[in-house]
Parts: sequence; C-alpha cells; structure tokens
Amino acid sequence: MPMTDQPDFPRDEAHHHGQTTSEVVVDFHEYKQAKNPPPVTFHRRELDQILKVYGRMVGEGEWRDYAIDHARDRAVFSVFKRAGEVPLYRIEKNPKLAAKQGAYSVVNANGMILKRGHELGPVLKVFDKVLKLVET
Repeated sequence: MPMTDQPDFPRDEAHHHGQTTSEVVVDFHEYKQAKNPPPVTFHRRELDQILKVYGRMVGEGEWRDYAIDHARDRAVFSVFKRAGEVPLYRIEKNPKLAAKQGAYSVVNANGMILKRGHELGPVLKVFDKVLKLVET
C-alpha cells in the first residue's frame, strides 16, 4: 500500500460513506465511538522527518536498526544499537496528549521522556548534537 498523508481506513468503511479511500472524511465523534478504530499511524511527512534523523544517526554509527509499531492509542518508532536489544529511544505519537503536553515525545531506554511537544520537528531536535570547539 502506498504511503499517503491520509489516515488508513478499510475500503468498505470508505464506500459506506460514499467516498473513495483516498477521499475519506471521518467525523471525529464517530471515530471516537467506533468499536474498532484504526490504529494510530505516522503520516508520510512525519516518517520523512524521523527517517532523516535516523539516516544521520546511522551514518554516525549511533543507530543500526528500527521498528515501527502502530497501536490503538499510539504509534512508536523505536531505534536500536543492535537488533534484539531494548530500544535506545522511542519516538512516540499519542494523539490523546495533543491538547495537553503534545502528541510527540522522545523516550529513552529507561522510560524517561527527553522531550515532548506539539510538533514533531522541534521534538526531534533532541538528537541534534552540540558542536564543541576543540583547540589544538
């Protein structure tokens, strides 16, 4: 299935509303009351931002593997130093926190939230390294 900026909905649900899957508009209250709502996902622009940071960190030898999980309440992009270990960091999207602390957060291996916010870009800046001047 191609990546889009639109949420994923089953075809039959889209046809139920008289629309094609690329034009689905779902009433927020209807979505909240659905018995089996679709999982929270990262949209294309969000994944582009995350993968840009991921690529940089792989290039620096810091990260080597990743996993993406989509659950009912959150989407999680986990990064690993080695496959099979506990993730070094989790980049989480939790829409229920959007009106409060912000939907996006970066969590370390110990479960400590390193940065949280309403926009993904500023939250990902936690991975920007501060350059230090070294005198020779």
